[in-house]
Amino acid sequence: MGKRKFSGLEIVLMVLFLMVTVVAVVLIVLMATGEPAVTKDPTHPTDPTTSSPINIECPNIALAERVDCFPEPGASQQRCEARGCCWSPRDETNIPWCFFSKNHGYKVVSKQTPDNTHMMATLERMNAPSLFGADIPKLTFHAWMQTKNRFRFKITDAEKTRFEVPHEHVKPPTTPLTGAPNYEFELLENPFGVRVRRASNKKILFDTTMGPLVFADQFLQLSSKLPSENIYGLGEHVHQNFRHDLNWRTWPIFTRDAFPNGGTHNLYGHYPYFTCLEDNQGKSFGVFLMNSNAMEVTLQPAPAITYRTIGGVLDFYILLADTPEQLTQEFTELIGRPVIPAYWSLGFQLSRWNYGSLDEVKRTVERNVEAGLPFDIQYTDIDYMEDKKIFTYDMVKFKDLPQFADYLHNKGMKYILILDPAVATSKRINGPYEAYDTGSQANAWITEADGKTPVLGEVWPGETVFPDFTSKACIDWWVDENVKLHNLLKHDAIWIDMNEVASFVKGSKNGCTDGPLNYPPYTPRILDGLMYSKTLCMDFKQHWGNHYDVHSLYGYSMVLATEEAVKQVYGTNRSLMLTRSSFPGVGKYSGHWLGDNGANWNDIKWAIPGMLEFSLFGVPYIGADICGFFDDSPEELCRRWMQVGAFYPFSRNHNAENYKPQDPAIYGKDSLLMKSSIKYLNIRYTLLPYLYTLFYKAHVSGETVVRPMMHEFYSDPFTYTVDRQFLWGRHLLITPILDPGTEHVQAYIPDARWYEYESEMEISERKQHVNMYLPADKLGLHIRGGAILPTQRPAVTTTFSRRNPMGLIIALDDRNEASGELFWDDGDSRGTVESGKFIHYQFKVLLGILTMTVTQNGYTDPNNLKFEDITVLGVEAQPGSVSITQGETITSVPASNIMYDATKKVLHLKGLGLELGKDYKVSWDTVIADFERIDCHPEENSDETKCRARGCNWQTSNVAGVPWCYFPTDYGYTASGVSETATGWQFDINRNTKYSFERPGSPNINRLRVEISYLTGHSLRFKVYDPLSSRYEVPVPLNLPPTLESDAAKRMYTVEVSQNPFGIRIIRKETKTVIWDSVLPGFTFSDMFIQISTRLPTEYIYGFGETEHTSFKHEMNWHTWGMFTKDQPPGYKLNCYGVHPFYMGLESSNHAHAVLLLNSNAMDVTVQPTPALTYRTLGGILDFYMMLGPTPEQVVQEYTDLIGRPVLPAYWSLGFQLCRYGYVNDQEISDLYHDMRAAGIPYDVQYADIDYMERQLAFKLDMENFAGLPALVDRLQAEGMRFMFITDPAMSGNETQPYRPFTNGVTQDVFIKWPEALGGDIVWGKVWPDYPNVIVDDSLDWDTQVELYRAHTAFPDFLYNKTSEWWYEELLAFYNIVKYDGLWIDMNEPASFVHGTVGGVCRGENKYDFPPYMPPLESKHMGLKHKTLCMNAEQRLNDGTPVKHYDVHNLYGWSHAKPSYDALLRITGKRGIVVSRSTYPSSGRWVGHWLGDNNASWDQLYKSIIGMLEFSLFGISYTGADICGFFNKAEYEMCLRWMHLGAFYPYSRNHNGLGNPRQDPVAWDQPFAEASRDVLNIRYTLLPYLYTLLFEAHSQGSTVVRPLLHEFVNDRQTWEIHRQFLWGPALLISPALDPGVTTVRGYIPDARWYDYHTTMDIGVRKQYFDMYTPLNHINLHVRGGHILPWQAPAANTNASRTNPLGLLVALGDDGTAQGSLFWDDGDGIDTYERGAYLYETFSVSKNTLSITVIHNGLAPTDRLKLGKVRVWGAGSLLVTEVTMKVPGQADSSLPFTHNTATQELEIDATARNHFVDTQFTITWNTGV
Repeated sequence: MGKRKFSGLEIVLMVLFLMVTVVAVVLIVLMATGEPAVTKDPTHPTDPTTSSPINIECPNIALAERVDCFPEPGASQQRCEARGCCWSPRDETNIPWCFFSKNHGYKVVSKQTPDNTHMMATLERMNAPSLFGADIPKLTFHAWMQTKNRFRFKITDAEKTRFEVPHEHVKPPTTPLTGAPNYEFELLENPFGVRVRRASNKKILFDTTMGPLVFADQFLQLSSKLPSENIYGLGEHVHQNFRHDLNWRTWPIFTRDAFPNGGTHNLYGHYPYFTCLEDNQGKSFGVFLMNSNAMEVTLQPAPAITYRTIGGVLDFYILLADTPEQLTQEFTELIGRPVIPAYWSLGFQLSRWNYGSLDEVKRTVERNVEAGLPFDIQYTDIDYMEDKKIFTYDMVKFKDLPQFADYLHNKGMKYILILDPAVATSKRINGPYEAYDTGSQANAWITEADGKTPVLGEVWPGETVFPDFTSKACIDWWVDENVKLHNLLKHDAIWIDMNEVASFVKGSKNGCTDGPLNYPPYTPRILDGLMYSKTLCMDFKQHWGNHYDVHSLYGYSMVLATEEAVKQVYGTNRSLMLTRSSFPGVGKYSGHWLGDNGANWNDIKWAIPGMLEFSLFGVPYIGADICGFFDDSPEELCRRWMQVGAFYPFSRNHNAENYKPQDPAIYGKDSLLMKSSIKYLNIRYTLLPYLYTLFYKAHVSGETVVRPMMHEFYSDPFTYTVDRQFLWGRHLLITPILDPGTEHVQAYIPDARWYEYESEMEISERKQHVNMYLPADKLGLHIRGGAILPTQRPAVTTTFSRRNPMGLIIALDDRNEASGELFWDDGDSRGTVESGKFIHYQFKVLLGILTMTVTQNGYTDPNNLKFEDITVLGVEAQPGSVSITQGETITSVPASNIMYDATKKVLHLKGLGLELGKDYKVSWDTVIADFERIDCHPEENSDETKCRARGCNWQTSNVAGVPWCYFPTDYGYTASGVSETATGWQFDINRNTKYSFERPGSPNINRLRVEISYLTGHSLRFKVYDPLSSRYEVPVPLNLPPTLESDAAKRMYTVEVSQNPFGIRIIRKETKTVIWDSVLPGFTFSDMFIQISTRLPTEYIYGFGETEHTSFKHEMNWHTWGMFTKDQPPGYKLNCYGVHPFYMGLESSNHAHAVLLLNSNAMDVTVQPTPALTYRTLGGILDFYMMLGPTPEQVVQEYTDLIGRPVLPAYWSLGFQLCRYGYVNDQEISDLYHDMRAAGIPYDVQYADIDYMERQLAFKLDMENFAGLPALVDRLQAEGMRFMFITDPAMSGNETQPYRPFTNGVTQDVFIKWPEALGGDIVWGKVWPDYPNVIVDDSLDWDTQVELYRAHTAFPDFLYNKTSEWWYEELLAFYNIVKYDGLWIDMNEPASFVHGTVGGVCRGENKYDFPPYMPPLESKHMGLKHKTLCMNAEQRLNDGTPVKHYDVHNLYGWSHAKPSYDALLRITGKRGIVVSRSTYPSSGRWVGHWLGDNNASWDQLYKSIIGMLEFSLFGISYTGADICGFFNKAEYEMCLRWMHLGAFYPYSRNHNGLGNPRQDPVAWDQPFAEASRDVLNIRYTLLPYLYTLLFEAHSQGSTVVRPLLHEFVNDRQTWEIHRQFLWGPALLISPALDPGVTTVRGYIPDARWYDYHTTMDIGVRKQYFDMYTPLNHINLHVRGGHILPWQAPAANTNASRTNPLGLLVALGDDGTAQGSLFWDDGDGIDTYERGAYLYETFSVSKNTLSITVIHNGLAPTDRLKLGKVRVWGAGSLLVTEVTMKVPGQADSSLPFTHNTATQELEIDATARNHFVDTQFTITWNTGV
C-alpha cells in the first residue's frame, strides 16, 4: 500500500503538539528538580533586601524537614517562587508544597564574647524576597549560659527597642555560672543558626539550621529540629493526647474566651513552652519562648518545631534535666515555684452559674451536707451580683449574702465568689456605680489608640470598660475595691474569670481602626482568624504597651494585681486565687481550671492531658469542671466524673445556667452516684496530708503534683503515651473509667510493686497492660511499692478532718523498703515555709523498722494530733512482736493492737498514740526470705552447730545455693556521732559485741572510722578503717580532685547513713534508685577477714576479674568468684593473672554506675539473686569508689579518669603479630617472615618467646640457635617490621659464670627478701631458668624436672624505686644486643614453680599462707603460697616502708608495668608497647594485656570476647587473646574462624605453645592464607579508625572494644549480648563462633546499618538477623550516621601509613554523619601531651562533607593527603556532580562513581593533593 501524506494543517498541529509537549516536560522537570530560578519579589518591590534578582537554591531534604514558606492560605507556584522559595507539590496537603530555599535567613557579621558565659553577635539579612514586608536588616543576638541547666538566647532589632515581656519573676541569675554547663552551644555563622547539644552525649537538642530565621516587624519565625518525637506541652488548647501528634499540626497561642471542645483553636492561656523526652534514660529538655504576642507553633515529623509570632522578640530559654520531673523543677525555678494552696482548698467544692437565689444555694449546701458528702467550699457565680456588676450583690435574690460566709463557716466550710475584670458603665439600681466612678477617677481603664479615651466593650453587665492591670493606678483601685467588697461580703477567696480579656463585641463598641496592629500582615491560625474577635482592638493602649503585645498577659497582670488584693484583704491568711487566663508564672500565686467544658465523655477524657500539661507549666492546682459545665450531665457520666474528679487537685463540680443541677445530692441521697462520690471523697480526704505534702514539694522544689506516668517510668516507652491515667506524686496511681457503658478499662501497670488501695492486696501485674475491672461504683486506685503515705481520718470538711488522728499507709517495695514525708502547718497562714512554722517528717522503712524523723519542728498543732494507725502492705509473715522506740524508751505494742491478714499480707497497727512532732521508731520482726540471706559460713562443711557458734541463724532451704547459715539482722556495727558536712561524712562505728565469734588469728576490730567524701558531681568515695591502729592501704596513686564537691545541686547522688544497723545508702537523685545499700547484716571487720554486703539495684552486673566468665552479664545465682593473681590458664571460676575488684551495674532506668574496691589482698565476691553482692577480703581496709555515669560509656570514662587513662600504643602495634613458644632457631623465624610476605599477608610484629634465651635466662641470648637473631631483627626493621621479645621477672641465682642481671640486682638490693626477723635473705623460687651445665630430661614429670633442673630464682621488688633503675639498665644492656621495639612481660603474678620458696617451707607465721578464711581459689588447699612466693616475704614501698607480700601480691604485675614502660621509652626513644600478663586497676596507663594461655578450643572464641569487654571496663583498651589458642593442637576450621575474629582484637596476635604444630596463617593451605590475608587487609584498612579510638580512650577514657549495651543501653536486648562487639560506636563485628555453622544469628540494634562487604543498607534494625557466614567471611556492619577514616592496606603499617586517607561515610536516617581522626607520627613519645598531633572531626549534612580541625600540631612529614571518599546510603537518584571547595582556591569537580543499586557513591580526591589537616568541603548533587 502507498505511503500516506499529511496535510499542512496536520503538520502544523503536530508541530504545535510537540512544542507544547517540550514545554510541559521542561516545566515538569523544573518543578520536580527544584532547579534554580531567577526571581524578584512582586509583593514588596521596594524592599531594599530584595531589589536584585536571586537564584533560588532549593535544598535536597526529606519531606519531613520542609519548613513552610507560605503558612497562610492561597499558596501557588507563582506566589511561592515570588518569595524566593521552592515549589514542589505532593499528594498530601499537610506537607508544605512551598518551602524555604537556601537563600533566606541571616548571617553573622561580627561576634563578641564579653565573658565565658555570654556571647553577642550582629546578624545581617541575606538577600532574599520578603514574606510579609518590613524585614529588619540588622539584628542583635545574645546568648547566655545562665546556669548549668539553663541556656538563654535572644534575637532582637539591632537599631530599635522592641516589646519584651516584663515578667515579674524571670530574672538573670544573681551569681554567674561556675563550672562547665550540661550543654554545649554552637553559633553557626552562614547562614545563622543556633545549635545546642547535651554535653554528656553530644546529642543535638535544638538545631535551628533546618530552616531560616525570619525577623520582620510583624512576622518572626524560627524552626528547630528536635531529637525525639516525645513532645509535650504548648498551650492552652485541648490536646486530645498528652504526647503531641507531629503530623504537621499547627497550634495557635493567643489567649481567648473559647470553649474547650476538642478543636485545635487557642484557649484561655498562653504557654509557648514544650518539653521533650530525649530517650528512655530520662534525659529531657524544655524550650520556653518568652513572647506574649499572638503566635502559632507547627510540629512536624522530622521531628521539628516552627514558631511564628507576630511581634516582640525571640527570647528562648532552653532547660536541661536528667529526668522529666527535674525538667519541671528547672522550669518552675525560672518562672516561679507554685504556691501552696490553703489546706481547705484541697477539699471538695460546689458551684453553679445561676443558682437563681441565695436560698437555692443554701438548699444545695444542705442537701449535700445532709447526705454526708465531704464538702468544703461553696461558690457563687455572677448571678450573686446586681445586674452582673462586679463589687456588688443582688439585694433581692441574695439579700442575706453578707451573712452567708458565717453560715458556711459555722459548718466548717468556706465561701468563694467570682470577679470578672470588665466594669459596667451604667449606674446601679439605686444610685451611682462606685467601682466605675473611682476607676474612672484613677484612670484605671485601658484606652483607645489615643491613650486617653477609655475603651468601651460589652460583657455580662452590658457596656463596660476594662481595667488596665499593668498600671499602678489600676492595681491600687483594684485592691481598694476588693477591700470594700470583703468588708461587705466575708468571702474566703477570689475566683477571677473572663480575663483573656473577653468582650462580646469585636474590638470595641466603636470598632477598630484599619491598621497593621488590628490587621497584621500575617495572622496566626487563631480562632476566627481575626485578632480582635471577642476581645479588644490591638492598637489599644495599656501601661505595658499596645494591647497587640500584651493581650495574652492580661490574665497574668490581673493575677499579679489580685495577689496584691489578696494580701490586703486576707492579711496573713494564704487564701486562694483561681484564674481562667494564665501565662507562665501564674502558678506562683494562682490555680486554674480547664474552662467551660461540656458534659460529655470526650471532655472527661481530655481533662487528664490538660491537667498533665498544667503540671508541666508550673500550675499544679488544676482541675476541670466535674460533670461538665455545659449541657445536662447524665448520671453515669457524672458518677464516673465524680470518681476521677475526687483526685483532681482542684476538685469542683460546676455547671452552667439553664441546665439541670448536677451536685451529687440532686441524683438522690441513696443513689449509686452519691455513694460512690462519698466513698472516693472520703479517700481523698484521708489522703489530704499526702496531697498537701505534694504541694509543699511543688513549692520548695518544683515537683509535680498530678504527675504523668512517664515522669516516673521514663525507661518504659509504653508510658510515653499514657494519658487516661495519672499519678499523685510518685506513689498513687489513678485509673478511671472514661467511656460509657463499660466496666472495664485497658490500663497500664508500670514496672513496680503495686497494691490495690481499697482491698490492700498486692497485684501481680507489672509492666503490662491489663483489662481492669471497675464496676459502676469503683475507680482504679493503686499504691506504689516503696510509698509511705501520711493520712488523716476523714470528716465532712477539712476544718473537722484536721482535728482527727493521723496515720500512715506503708507499701513495701521489692526490697521490703519504703519512704515518704509529711508537711504540716496551720493550713492557711502565709509564708510558713519561709518562716519555718511547720512540721516536716521523713519516714523510712528498712529491715522491718519504720523510722519517723522530724526534720523541722516549728509548729505546734492545737489539736494535739497523734499517729494512731499504721498499715503496712506486703508483709510476708506475721511478726512475732512490734515495739516502739521514742528516745531511750522502748514500748511493746500489745497483741490486741496488732492485726495481720495472712491472705492479704497486710499488717495493721492500731491505737499507737505517736505524738505529732516527735521522733519514733516502730519495729516489727521479719522473717528473712531465702534470697535475702547473707552467708555466715562461706567456708565448706557448714552445719548447725558451727553456725550457731557464730551467733548466726540456721534454716535449711530447698533452693539451690541459698545459705543455710545466715546472719541475723543486727549482726554488724552501729554508728554514732553521725553528721553530714558539705563535702561528706566522718563518724565512728562500733561492733555489736553481742556476737563474739572471731576467726582464729584474726581478732575483731570493735571500733572503726567511716569517711565518705564527695569527690565530684558524679563520683564519691567511702572508706572504712581502724582509727586506732594503722593498717595497710593500697599504694596505687589515683587522680583525686584537689577539692571535694560541696555543692549538693551538682551532685548526682545523695547519701544516707543508717545508724543501727550501720550501713550506707547511695541514691541516684534523678531516679531515686538506691545503687548501693550496705544496710545488710554480716558486716565484719577483723584483722585478716573483712566482709561487707550490699544490695544492688539490678541483676545486670558486669566486671570482676580476672576470671573466665561464660557470659558478660553475671549470673546472680549464688556464684562466688575468687580474686588472687596467679599463673593460672583461663578456666571457669579459676582465679587468673590479674585482679580487678570493679563492677558496673545497669539500673532499671538504663542508667549505669560502677564501684571499685581499692583493696589488693586476696578476696572473693559473691553475687546472689536478691540482688546483692558480698565482698570478703583478707586484709587492708575498705576503700570504695563509686562512679555514677549515668551512661555505661561515661562510667568507664569516669573510672579511667580516676585510675588513669589507657596508654596510647604505637601505631605499628595495631598491625598483625606472630609468636610461637617453640621456634627452634632464628632461621625458622626468618622463613616464616619470608612465607608471610610471599602470601601477601599484612604483618607488623614478630616475637621471640623464651626459646631465644640461653637456658631460659632473662636477657641472655642463645648463641647456638639464635645467634643470627640480632641481624634478622635489623633486617626486619629495615623493611618496616617490628620486633618484641618476652622477659620474665625472675632471675637465676645459680650461675657459675657472671650473670649481670642477678649480680647487679644483689648489689643494688632489688630482690624480695625475708624480713630481718626471719633472716633477711632472698626468698628463692624457681621459674624457667635451668641450672648451668645440666642436660634436661624432658621425659621426667614436671615436678621432678623442676626439682632437678630449675635454678633458684630471685624476684625483683618493683614496688621499690631502686628496682626501676636496675630494670632499665638490664633492658638497655639487652637492647644493645637486639634492637627490640616493644616488651612482653610475663610470669609477673609473680609465678613460681615451687610453692612459697624452694623446699616449700615458708618462714614466719603460717596464718598468712593459710589464712583463717581461704577464698575459693584454684588449689586453695595448698594455701596462698601455691605457685608463688611465701606471704611473709617482705617488699618495700617507694619510701622504704616494709609491706608483706600477703598484702601486695596482687600488685606485682602492676608494679612491673610502669618501670617496663618507662624503660622502653628511655631506651628506644619511641612509644612502643608493653604487654603484660598480670594487671591491677591503673595498669592500663602503661601496658596492654593478652588473655593468657588459652586453649585451642571453640569455647575460647566467645570467651575471648567476654574477656575483652571486661578489660574495656577495667580501663585496658589494648587487649586480645592468643589467636587459634596457646595450648593444644589447633583445628583448621576453628583456627580460620579465630583468624577472622582475631583480626578485630585491638591486640591481634597468633601465638601457640611448645609441642604443638604451627598455626600461623601460612602453616595451613592457600585458601587459609588467602582468607587470612583478606580479613587482615580489612583490619589494616580500618587502622586509622582503630587508632583514633585508642586515642579517644587515651584522652577521654572511652572504650575501644565496646559492648553493644554501651551504645544502645535503652535496648534491653543488648544487655546480655557477648557474642558480638563493637569497635567504638560504629563498627559491629558478628563473628562465627561455633563449628560447622554457615549462618550467624546476630542482633541488629536500632540504627541504620550497612554491610561492610556489600556497602548496602541491610534494612534490618532492633531484631535478631540470620547472616550468611561462609568459612572465609566475617560479618561486619557500619552504623549509619558515622564516618570512619581509612587507608589502603599494605604489607605493614610502615607502608600503609603513607597512603592517602580515605573516608567511609555511612549516612544515617537523616542523611548526616560524623566522625573523627587522630594522627601523629605513630610512635612518638607523649605526642598528645606535647600537642604534636592532628585531631579533627568530619561531618556530613545535606550532601556536604566538611571538616573541623580541633588541633593541628603535626610535623610536615606526618601530614596526610585526602584520597577516596566512599558514601554509603547516597540514594538511588543519580548523583550528577561532585564539587570540592577549598578556601582560597577555585572550586573543582571531582571524579566519582555512583552505584544506584547499592547506593554507594565513591569520590576520588587523590588528584587534588589536598592535605586533610586543612579545610575543605565536598558537595554532591543529584540535579534535583
